[in-house]
Amino acid sequence: MHRTARRPSAPNRLSRSRRRLLAGCAAVAATLGLAACGTASGALQPPSAAATSGTASPADARPSGTAATALTPTPGSDAVPPGAGSPAASPSSPSAPAKPHPTAATGTPLSATPTAPATPTAPAADPSSPAAPPPHTGAGTVIGSTASGGRTVALTFDDGPGPATGQILDLLAQYHAKATFCQIGQNAAANPAMVKRILAAGHRLCDHSVHHPQPFAKLPHDKAAYEITAARNMILQAGGPGTEVGWFRAPGGGFNADNEHITASLGMSSLGWSVDPRDWARPGTPAIVSAVQKQLKPGGVVLMHDGGGDRGQTVAALKQLLPWLVAQGYTFDFPAA
Repeated sequence: MHRTARRPSAPNRLSRSRRRLLAGCAAVAATLGLAACGTASGALQPPSAAATSGTASPADARPSGTAATALTPTPGSDAVPPGAGSPAASPSSPSAPAKPHPTAATGTPLSATPTAPATPTAPAADPSSPAAPPPHTGAGTVIGSTASGGRTVALTFDDGPGPATGQILDLLAQYHAKATFCQIGQNAAANPAMVKRILAAGHRLCDHSVHHPQPFAKLPHDKAAYEITAARNMILQAGGPGTEVGWFRAPGGGFNADNEHITASLGMSSLGWSVDPRDWARPGTPAIVSAVQKQLKPGGVVLMHDGGGDRGQTVAALKQLLPWLVAQGYTFDFPAA
């Protein structure tokens, strides 16, 4: 039987055209950073997040804005704990927001990311030096002036009672000066005799938290309430019957609306300052004296420290400042309440 030879079928023109279209589409997509064509019509499809970056990391899945873990330096010290990094919200060195890392999802090639100029590495912080206090961020009720106004000054001492407290009391007595002592709860509980001596000399007391955690404004409500309330109770117990605690000073000046509300609910005022000679950093006695003399205006509140480390420079500076204040016509007052 004679068979007619079957001619090979011609290539499918539609399939060949479709392949050319898809190949051209893929080339365009590679140039524009888009995914390959995903439809028969050749429409360019933007890449999905999963296709671009792969599986999301656990860090990416976390919601932002979670409260920071409270830092707990040695009681009575303003020092930055090891590993805590730079002081939070320092007015002289604010923390820069982290830049997002460029990825294919943003359309920015990694190689095109501009490289920031190298920044000189700052000297390692002295672990015994405290964090610089940030600006007050509370609800506007933080006190930074004396009760009487006029040519008065309120001297305040933080982080005690400490080894320097007795020397400071002796100096204050020589000039008939009154001061306010912002005490760490644990330090007050450990030295009730000094708390009683402060009260007997006519000075006043201020709550400065139990453990001095920083950044204080980042604490969740329950933790802040404990730090404020428990410290107040420790100071009251150390002082004995009739003791009053009129103010709360947030560690590092870390006030916010929540901790100011807690403070007010306990019958205390939020105490800030208007003069900071940075004595906690031990810059030298002349620097402490000069800072107070330059920054002080009538009705000012001076921040110094009687605890939290070696306060020899503070004592030496006070020996010069007290006679200077008297010579300038200042009288000693307590903060407003």
